Amino acid sequence: QVQLVESGGELVEPGDSLRLSCVASGRGFSNLALGWFRQAPEKERELVAATSWSGGSTLYADSVKGRFTISRNNAENTVILLMNNLTPEDTAIYYCAADDVRPIATVENEYPYWGRGTQVTVSS
Repeated sequence: QVQLVESGGELVEPGDSLRLSCVASGRGFSNLALGWFRQAPEKERELVAATSWSGGSTLYADSVKGRFTISRNNAENTVILLMNNLTPEDTAIYYCAADDVRPIATVENEYPYWGRGTQVTVSS
């Protein structure tokens, strides 16, 4: 089992930056593929970014490329999502997810472990 706890979500203004953190406990962190998802009101949950076991491979949704960066610290069991130049369209609940099977996971149903989410609101 893997437990995930997100933090860092808050109300910010357009153009601001925000750093989300997710701390994992349970199974070996370095063997987890990790991802950040988000779900906006009345929309389906979508993958924002994902990173492989080592952090050597990453992928991003087209809507966040060049603005968001995912990184992991295997020594601290933490995965970070750094979000720059936020827009109101980034408003959503952001979830951290983990997969202990694949080196990197690219779709929602590949992630068996989920955090409870953290709310990000971008508004002036």
